[in-house]
Amino acid sequence: QNPKTSAIVKQLVAEGNAGELQKYFGSRMEFGTAGLRAAMGAGISHMNDLTIIQTTQGFCRYLEKNFSDLKKRGVVIGFDARAHLSSGGSSKRFARLAANTFISQGVPVYLFSDVTPTPFVPYTVTHLKLCAGIMVTASHNPKQDNGYKVYWENGAQIISPHDRGISQAIEENEEPWPQAWDDKLIDSSLLLHDPYATVNKDYFKDIQKQCFHRNINKETNLKFVHTSVHGVGHKFVQLAFKAFDLSPPFAVPEQKDPDPEFPTVKYPNPEEGKGVLTLSFALAEKDGAKIILANDPDADRLAVAEKQESGEWKVFSGNELGALLGWWIFTCWKNNNRDTCAIKDVYMLSSTVSSKILRAIALKEGFHFEETLTGFKWMGNRAKQLMDQGKAVLFAFEEAIGYMCCPAVLDKDGVSAAVITAEMASFLATRNLSLSQQLKAVYDEYGFHVTKASYFICHDPKVIQQLFDNLRNFDGKNTYPKSCSRFKVSGIRDLTTGYDSSQPDQKAILPTSKSSQMITFTFANGGVATMRTSGTEPKIKYYSELCAPPGNSDVEQLKRELDELVNALEKHFFQPEKNNLQRKTE
Repeated sequence: QNPKTSAIVKQLVAEGNAGELQKYFGSRMEFGTAGLRAAMGAGISHMNDLTIIQTTQGFCRYLEKNFSDLKKRGVVIGFDARAHLSSGGSSKRFARLAANTFISQGVPVYLFSDVTPTPFVPYTVTHLKLCAGIMVTASHNPKQDNGYKVYWENGAQIISPHDRGISQAIEENEEPWPQAWDDKLIDSSLLLHDPYATVNKDYFKDIQKQCFHRNINKETNLKFVHTSVHGVGHKFVQLAFKAFDLSPPFAVPEQKDPDPEFPTVKYPNPEEGKGVLTLSFALAEKDGAKIILANDPDADRLAVAEKQESGEWKVFSGNELGALLGWWIFTCWKNNNRDTCAIKDVYMLSSTVSSKILRAIALKEGFHFEETLTGFKWMGNRAKQLMDQGKAVLFAFEEAIGYMCCPAVLDKDGVSAAVITAEMASFLATRNLSLSQQLKAVYDEYGFHVTKASYFICHDPKVIQQLFDNLRNFDGKNTYPKSCSRFKVSGIRDLTTGYDSSQPDQKAILPTSKSSQMITFTFANGGVATMRTSGTEPKIKYYSELCAPPGNSDVEQLKRELDELVNALEKHFFQPEKNNLQRKTE
């Protein structure tokens, strides 16, 4: 019933454009553990009014089956500022249609009245003890995309078997229910609540539990620049700084207000490198700021850059900032917990493709470190399990600039990470240390961890399948590579098939998933490299790391060796020319 998408389809039918119609209606978007992520547009392969209604009907029926008190507790729905003029889709409209679906079945809905960072949805689920949460966002994807992210009652993103259960329920509820399209009905409903004011108050109160140096914050001369890259982060990071008694950061004026066109950047993703930060560098130079904090558009990720003494800007990798925040959060915990026995209940987590620096810190300091599969859905769910057992999960991170610094949010949170980074930098400044100098001190103490990650773009699933099949049948059937150029392979873990050469029974410990590709190679020189497919983008990613024991200070030699290993990996395992893969460009 959306006139714009309807008109697009009618036009294609009139033109007899079977190819385009096949693209729109050939296959339904797949609902996975990351929910939905696709371009906005017409047809069942895109995000639009109809597919949102169908998805929410399925999700509603699935929740009814799982929660006898759904009609008492309800769900929360948040949205970012994305909008797509040609198809009439927008995050706000999708959120309202989803709310209408639940309300039509007598389920209370806590619908944010304005745009909100993604972490506010999982926060609200646990804070208000709701059954589930939905965030309508495509995070840092290109502007035409949107997404539908789902949280369970524990405040973490869903994991299997919920994705399959919801997917099946969607297929059983494709016919829109009566009044499904009429989202105006919710405005007069007693089941509609707006959690905006409460959550804004309580969230900023809760993150103050991670504020340990208020006096330093009040007096610091350190200046910060913040960019929200045309997303939702500006207002919330300003409030977070206020909650920590820090002077507000300078906001990049051209990027501080939400704009679905993302006019000043090619990709609205701070992970993509310095190109996204051009305006931030200029403002920092003008205002004399030493540190830049950049959120992605839904403010669940954080990139950090620091001006070096040479005048150059260093953009920290996700692993480097993970090392700094891990060190900082543990140091703050240690200074506030004199009871030496308490450390046996302290945990930190990171994903299996992230740097193992937290493992090195944990080994030396005596707390626990665990790795999980890639993605915060795994870390959030594991953190909740540990917390339910009375453990303290201080920190979790993944190399894709995602950080969970505060136990009130069981997902990555770029708002709390930004203000905690600012407090850490302010504290270090009182010791005449920069973030870069402290990072070197962390590596000096716990051992250098040199990492390198990148990706290739490939739009053909058959090519991706073939590439991974070749690795599994390298020298004949069911044989993996024994070397990569001069680098001897000493171990293989394949989380698609469940094989792990390092285990006595050759079975992997981490959960396996046949629907995504992921192979990790361990090399005789101590290097580790993982190749995997992305769940939300047409990319084959790789992650590599070389670690040295504490005291080995020849970091340049480590970097050279890792560069050589990565070049060999690209040439022999990816074979970009043969497979027609497109390299990541700045």
